[in-house]
Amino acid sequence: QVQLVESGGGSVQAGGSRSLSCKSILWTHEISFSQLCMGWFRQPPGKEREVVAVIYSGETTTYYTDDAKGRFTISRENAVNTLYLQMNKLKPEDTANYFCAAATDRDRCTSREFNYWGKGTQVTVSS
Repeated sequence: QVQLVESGGGSVQAGGSRSLSCKSILWTHEISFSQLCMGWFRQPPGKEREVVAVIYSGETTTYYTDDAKGRFTISRENAVNTLYLQMNKLKPEDTANYFCAAATDRDRCTSREFNYWGKGTQVTVSS
């Protein structure tokens, strides 16, 4: 019902910036993009997937991991069904496949049990 397509990945040097986008295509009229809780996750090489940042429906409430806080900014533009992640001061440890995800209700959002996922976009940070 919800298709997510990430873009913006690529290679960047440490200290640089990268901006990711996630376009949402809704194949249902039961929910709108603005009602979705959206998040960015990442999976570093050889490691498990981890949350990076979350933005609740309504655009005002956000969550960041301690590592992302102060360096990354999650935002959304409901008019064009798009989620963004601005990443600054990138470190080699930020190298990962970055995924966009959607949760259709607040409980799923809070528990991080997102029910729709994109295929990911690779970000590689070189030292």
